[in-house]
Amino acid sequence: MDVNQPKQEHLLALKVMRLTKPTLFTNIPVTCEDGDLPGDLLNHLMKDDPSTVKGAEMLMLGEMLTLPQNFGNIFLGETFSSYISVHNDSPHLVKDILVKADLQTSSQRLNLSASSAAVAELKPDSCIDDVIHHEVKEIGTHILVCAVSYTSQTGEKMYFRKFFKFQVLKPLDVKTKFYNAESDLSSVTDEVFLEAQIQNITTSPMFMEKVSLEPSLMYNVSELNTINKDGESFSTFGTTYLQPLDTRQYLYCLKPKPEFAEKAGVIKGVTVIGKLDIVWKTNLGERGRLQTSQLQRMAPGYGDVRLSLEIIPDTVNLEEPFEITCKITNCSERTMDLILEMCNTNAIHWCGVSGRQLGKLHPSSSLHLTLTLLSSIQGLQSVSGLRLTDTFLKRTYEYDDIAQVCVVSSKVKAGS
Repeated sequence: MDVNQPKQEHLLALKVMRLTKPTLFTNIPVTCEDGDLPGDLLNHLMKDDPSTVKGAEMLMLGEMLTLPQNFGNIFLGETFSSYISVHNDSPHLVKDILVKADLQTSSQRLNLSASSAAVAELKPDSCIDDVIHHEVKEIGTHILVCAVSYTSQTGEKMYFRKFFKFQVLKPLDVKTKFYNAESDLSSVTDEVFLEAQIQNITTSPMFMEKVSLEPSLMYNVSELNTINKDGESFSTFGTTYLQPLDTRQYLYCLKPKPEFAEKAGVIKGVTVIGKLDIVWKTNLGERGRLQTSQLQRMAPGYGDVRLSLEIIPDTVNLEEPFEITCKITNCSERTMDLILEMCNTNAIHWCGVSGRQLGKLHPSSSLHLTLTLLSSIQGLQSVSGLRLTDTFLKRTYEYDDIAQVCVVSSKVKAGS
């Protein structure tokens, strides 16, 4: 693994070892039936094998632990730990020993040494030990650069360094999708749903300790990944383990905070939603953590004027008046002078004066209207026929199919 070796003979020896958790020893059971040539010889050998579980020799999993045989894989979000030892192999006293450890990534060089002070002297057969830790935050090639400088007994300044190269892999594949809570102009809220698809792309299972969404200052978040039953909360996934190449879909609902709710209808362009925080454990409890960058969403376009319904009943009686409450928001950058017209359809009939003046509506401001209407046909009927006209530009905005109501016979109580 060393890239280059020092050409001159040095008094000190440098050893670097990665610190990882051991793995459980696995044993392949070899057995046969009593009628076969070996008889019960193989069974006795397995019972005498110290690596097998007594009374369960046929299990592949043993009671022993195995130390790492190679450098292994390092994944993004995990903590890289390494043991560094400088040993004096010579019979001479060495002075002013300075050990420095840097980690070179594709974008930066980090100093991982615990101390920058030099050791005054190092006697023969003595050593200087250090353990470094670093949370890996970049994928790709990493180079651990260990440099040692010292002064020999003759006063000569000596220096050498070694390079240890390793790759950092991506453990998870994270994909996100945004869904607007509204499919038309009749939405009561400005909720946004976030779907996060997380796939385990390593070769070992993961224990998903936490998958949460940290919202931006504009939003409150509700997690939709648990089920409450008898006062207890259960995960919708059942198990907390994510097998290799398995994918899970986490769902979150974001709602603008009250101080931003009034501006939600006029937010344009890209808005910051928040970031995902993912914590997992592998093997014998090795923890990893990833945080995504700030997730951004393109706000839906509402045009110059947005009309939404605040209150509307689900079920109404045939030929009986009912009320709805509308909210009109000026999404443009100019003041509007609006006129409301109500046009009847085959099933929906508006009650009141059509063509009334609503007055001036300033940019980013809104007003609420309570309107009365009735239906002359049973069944699921669409509320249509509202027209808003801006007298300044002589422009008319049409609003059809803004909501649906269920119309039942007056002999059946609405809502029963």
